[in-house]
Amino acid sequence: MVTTNGTQTFGLNYVTANRFYVGLESTISASFTECQGLGVRVKYETYYEGGVNDQQRILLGQPEFSEVTLKRGLSDDMVFWQWASQAMRTDSQKAIERRNVNILVFNQAGETMQCWTLIGAVPVGWKAPQLAADSSTVAIEELTLVYEGIKVAKSGTASATSLKGRNNGYFGSN
Repeated sequence: MVTTNGTQTFGLNYVTANRFYVGLESTISASFTECQGLGVRVKYETYYEGGVNDQQRILLGQPEFSEVTLKRGLSDDMVFWQWASQAMRTDSQKAIERRNVNILVFNQAGETMQCWTLIGAVPVGWKAPQLAADSSTVAIEELTLVYEGIKVAKSGTASATSLKGRNNGYFGSN
């Protein structure tokens, strides 16, 4: 795109970080105030080759996905607790439900700009809000998720897919 003064601009569509949905159930069941920790880091090893003093060799290893923490205002919706409490069971019913969880960022027009799918997500932490008699702020609860992989797309839906089994040892990203 060329502006009136003749300079060239690029049609990038930036979004603000405060417009997002997290699909935890088949529909959006909670309004989240914060989503933090989304990321991946590839492990690597550095080797130095004898006689080559101006370079190093980098060998890439496995990716390591960081924990994602979701925060929301406490309500009478128990979806966080119900999912997280499965991990604490000590009986034969301990099989926790893994899900593909979608995190969507959208622009001011409501169009999805990017969708991160956490593949095979499972809750590993739940934290109740801090309670103080003299406080007037909203009570915030937290859910921490770990996941087996990530898929990034320019579109998606605000839903979470319940996973029943692995295909060739892996969960699908749909």
